[in-house]
Amino acid sequence: MTTTTTLADVAATHLGAVRVLEGYGLDYCCGGKQPFDEACRAKGLSPDTVLQAIERTANTGQADRDWQTAPLHELAHHIITTHHEYLKLELPALSKRMEKVHSVHGAKDPRLARMAEIYAELRDELELHLHKEEVILFPFLDQYGRAEAAGLPLPPVPFGSVANPINVMEREHTGAGDALVELRQLTSDYTLPEWACSTVKALWEGLEALETDLHLHIHLENNILFPRAIALEQRQSS
Repeated sequence: MTTTTTLADVAATHLGAVRVLEGYGLDYCCGGKQPFDEACRAKGLSPDTVLQAIERTANTGQADRDWQTAPLHELAHHIITTHHEYLKLELPALSKRMEKVHSVHGAKDPRLARMAEIYAELRDELELHLHKEEVILFPFLDQYGRAEAAGLPLPPVPFGSVANPINVMEREHTGAGDALVELRQLTSDYTLPEWACSTVKALWEGLEALETDLHLHIHLENNILFPRAIALEQRQSS
């Protein structure tokens, strides 16, 4: 750890670190470029206390696959089969809950109209985002990773530089992160209103679970997959 170590650096060590940062409310995802010490102190946390919690998680065997060293194509496959598939199932289900809650309770809580608007935009953007990744960027990263693993020459980059589509994906991640922040603010950190029915409870829980999964999903791309792909291209051209 140095004064320039970022939240993304810490999160990238293992999945247990991600869970600890999430528990302390530290934005390792879209805010991952923040220096770790500064981010902790801004939340009134001791950096040493947070690091000790991360070390305990690693030492108790709760760490997951080391995606920093796993073959690049395996990480890309993991993101698609785990996080993309989750979104394809969950986004439509949450839309139905949102529509029902808004239609039944919208008159008593004006927040719901804004929530429905934000969620509809988020879903549209995420579904287009997944399509672009699966059709354009990830098939190329799969080729890249397999060539690296086999010790073969890397395939030519069809985008000028692999950084070009990655920059687009990262901007879209920031937009998704902003939407998640606003949803959390509108729900007062997903605190159920007094009038909440079972559908409202299911919606709040689903949105919070979506936030958790998207944070990890974006972290794996922004902080591990994309930097590794860019570094591989740079090594090839040097």
